[in-house]
Amino acid sequence: MKFFAKLKSIGLKNGMTSMVIMVVFIGFGEKMAERFLPLYIIALGGSALAVASLNTMDNLLSSLYSYPGGYISDKFGYKKALIFFTLVALFGYLIVIFIPVWQSVLVGAFFFIAWTAVSLPAIMSMVSKNFKKEKRVTGVTIHSFVRRIPMALGPLVGGVLIMSFGDVDGIRIAFSIAAVLAVISILFVHKYMPDEKTFKPKTKGLRKTLKNIKGPLKALLAADILIRFAEQIPYAFVVIWVVTLNGLTPIKFGILTTIEMVTALIIYIPVSYFADKYTKKPFVLVTFMFFTLFPLILIFSTTFSMLIFAFIIRGMKEFGEPTRKALIMDLAPENEKAGTFGAYYLVRDIFVSIAAFCSAFLWNISPQTNFIVAFAFGVIGCIVFLIYGKNKINPELSPAKITKT
Repeated sequence: MKFFAKLKSIGLKNGMTSMVIMVVFIGFGEKMAERFLPLYIIALGGSALAVASLNTMDNLLSSLYSYPGGYISDKFGYKKALIFFTLVALFGYLIVIFIPVWQSVLVGAFFFIAWTAVSLPAIMSMVSKNFKKEKRVTGVTIHSFVRRIPMALGPLVGGVLIMSFGDVDGIRIAFSIAAVLAVISILFVHKYMPDEKTFKPKTKGLRKTLKNIKGPLKALLAADILIRFAEQIPYAFVVIWVVTLNGLTPIKFGILTTIEMVTALIIYIPVSYFADKYTKKPFVLVTFMFFTLFPLILIFSTTFSMLIFAFIIRGMKEFGEPTRKALIMDLAPENEKAGTFGAYYLVRDIFVSIAAFCSAFLWNISPQTNFIVAFAFGVIGCIVFLIYGKNKINPELSPAKITKT
């Protein structure tokens, strides 16, 4: 296929190419509906607590699925793992499509939330096996870059569907399209992704894997938890702030999301180049700072022009995200990278799910309270990483070269 030839010309093997196709297809289907689910829940009679419960489930289930996702990937190979995880997500889509009540979103979420959570360790394992250590940020960036393409376009299409068919039918149509794309993805990966040689994971259980999170990785995890508090406390309510409280249309919210993702896409490639060559800590710290700034700026964003600025800041939070993921993989033991990556996300997202649930109570006090508390957690997270976070330097570079830069 000419398409594969072009991707091979930039250094992608068939496995990575198949991953790119799956991420684009699944991501596009998922993001058409996911960002608008709070509106869907409210339209079907759900409350702010129901919205927060969905976000809590997103974080909690993501945490619980991450470790088994990593273990399954290590044990059975990333190809079989990705196909299985996509089938699970497809079942969740069908629940929402055929049962149009707000409770079905919470039930379906048990399944469609699984894809991102359980597939990420498998994809990171693939990256670590397809790229040398000194190029690992580049490999993670490829995944992050292509993932943001559907995240940019999906909400635009979702906004059009909602404006055309309403909050309820628009979301169900979006999930129907997502289901079709999931089936195509499974067929594509089955045919074109090469089978991987599997091995018996060294990990004997979760307790042993958790012991891999120590030293610099433990410091990164602590700071990351606090930063995700800053992200997730306002996360589910951003669409309500934009559409319901400030009177913008769903299409304009889709445009804002596209602006966010385009911003991320623009910065990914240059940042990955320098992060692979030099110390990683500054890139991760800048990312944490943008996470922190977004809820503060959102307080003053009541017009479309101000919201554009806020969502540009939100896009800039991706500045060092591939670097952070690559740092986790660098610090994880060989042959246990997917399992350790999953364990890291397990611990992180269990804590973050608590903040996501409490966000409803903060929102009921006032949106401003919700945003200010999120900002405060972000500040603490930045301080923790600034003090305890460790640099990760490409060993091929001498201190003199680093000083020169």
